[in-house]
Amino acid sequence: MSIIVAPSMLSADFGNLDKDVEMVNQSEAGWFHLDIMDGVFVPNISYGFPVVKAIAKRAKKPMDAHLMIVDPDRYLSQFKDMGVEWLSVHYEACTHLHRTIQAIHNLGMKAGVALNPHTPVSLLEDILCDLDFVCLMSVNPGFGGQSFIEHSTEKVKRLKEMIVKNNCNCLIEVDGGVTTKNAAMLAEAGADVLVAGSAVFGAADPTEAVKLIKG
Repeated sequence: MSIIVAPSMLSADFGNLDKDVEMVNQSEAGWFHLDIMDGVFVPNISYGFPVVKAIAKRAKKPMDAHLMIVDPDRYLSQFKDMGVEWLSVHYEACTHLHRTIQAIHNLGMKAGVALNPHTPVSLLEDILCDLDFVCLMSVNPGFGGQSFIEHSTEKVKRLKEMIVKNNCNCLIEVDGGVTTKNAAMLAEAGADVLVAGSAVFGAADPTEAVKLIKG
């Protein structure tokens, strides 16, 4: 399959949100990526349901919500109600991960697990084939605009080997520090979805940036 580019709305211009949503609609991007931060699981607060609702109202492509929050189970149904199709929770935030994944699926959404940079992919072995995607953090979660952690490429390769070995139908999403310079390398390593924030919205021509990242 071709690479899915998911522009991170965290880097959008919130004073002119409609314009940036429309740019994503008209570009070669495949998804809208929504970073949800609570200031507890990560040291930052992003945006909540009113902003998600505003994006959903105009979005013509699937929304992919990345929950960087404690106790995500409390909010799963609300993200479904907002129209989110792809929902990821953090391995590090879920005491009963399999139950959470079941709950996401029961609501009719695609379920994913996000891993912090220090968390090995091997910990997903017993749940991998239950997942629709894995979101590998290639920066420390909490803030946009960080530099890519180079070790992440090897992590993508290891996860891809696990998926193939176990014959799982699971996408690999890479989130953090993705640019036009490392996108092809990540795709070659096995990534299916590339999340890009500042590399898209900080570009002189965001539409062209999406096209270059997609390759």
